[in-house]
Amino acid sequence: MIKQYEFLLNAQPRGFHLITQEIEHNIPKLPQVGFIHLFLKHTSAGLTLNEDADSDVRVDLENIFNRLIKERELYYTHTTEGPDDMPAHAKSVITGVSLTIPITNGRLNLGTWQGIYLCEFRNSGGRRKVVATIIGE
Repeated sequence: MIKQYEFLLNAQPRGFHLITQEIEHNIPKLPQVGFIHLFLKHTSAGLTLNEDADSDVRVDLENIFNRLIKERELYYTHTTEGPDDMPAHAKSVITGVSLTIPITNGRLNLGTWQGIYLCEFRNSGGRRKVVATIIGE
């Protein structure tokens, strides 16, 4: 069985946001065994897996990314969409825009402390489109 769904995530402010439940809400019943591939159709946001228990991790990640890739650097040439745009593209390269997660016993087989993050790198990114491809039996 292969099925594919496209849906919109809720708009989020800049930062790292736990979206595991929102993903689960937007996909149908999962097969007993398989994989789900999540693809974010954007170049200024990302998807990743990380700590789902302590929200300080999300705050720290935002601070780390902002120190690594700063706004308003003089060497940026892609500047017409605002000071947060080019840094958002660079941050997206680091996180990536897709995840593949195993499905076991009809559930996402995440680690004990793992959750799916939307990494919103724009100040006002809006609703983000996700394509979920489910492969399983």
